[in-house]
Amino acid sequence: MTRTNPSSATASPAASSTDFPAPDGLCAIHQPNLFPRLTTLAKLFAADYWIVLDDVQFTRRDYQHRTRLAALADPDRSQWLTIPTHLPEGRKTAINRALVVDPELSRRKTMGTLRQNYGASPHWPTLAHAMEPVADAFGSGRTAAVAETSTRVLLDLLGWRGQILRSSGLSARPGRSRRLADLAALTGARSYLCGTGGMRYLRTSRFTARSITVTPFLAPPTGIWTSGREISGIWALMALGPVTLTNELRAVTLRL
Repeated sequence: MTRTNPSSATASPAASSTDFPAPDGLCAIHQPNLFPRLTTLAKLFAADYWIVLDDVQFTRRDYQHRTRLAALADPDRSQWLTIPTHLPEGRKTAINRALVVDPELSRRKTMGTLRQNYGASPHWPTLAHAMEPVADAFGSGRTAAVAETSTRVLLDLLGWRGQILRSSGLSARPGRSRRLADLAALTGARSYLCGTGGMRYLRTSRFTARSITVTPFLAPPTGIWTSGREISGIWALMALGPVTLTNELRAVTLRL
């Protein structure tokens, strides 16, 4: 197993690096999600580095090309925001090879839907200004680029200063748990942050063999977290503002 240097597609404080991070941190490995759910955003915020799992099979039922936007005044009312995506290799298409259908039209619809849902928020100008890299990412024609950039933007607004790598630029052995353990080991991680879904299938022995602990990531069950596994973290950002939401995420991080 060898290290290779990943590259960055867009510049940001929370950007991919050509250097490996300092060891002994918390590692999260997650597929690129379009404006991720609050629980996913919180897990990445808690990590010292995020490995973007971009070379596994694209799944239309997942969140790689879509997200659920909650109404600003009523988080129980939501709508899907979806980027139409073409899979050039059929169901076997990897996430990083999925293509945006009509990138310019998709860009306009995405930006327009965000404004329609959150333009009334006092924090909208902050988000609107930060959306420029997301709009630019549509020019790549790659759904993964848009999704990853949308996550970067939110992490940047929350003051995250971690490091982003991509699995497609790293070498790891096959096998679901073994591959994740190998990827985490490449960062020198002391612990792997695992969401509730991953804990159902993960073979923790693969991590123990690499001297890496597995830390379950559990979000609080009340308050803004009630629907945090369903709706995009944008709602909390627009309802609370970056400073208050950052404090909420830090409180969760401190419990790990």
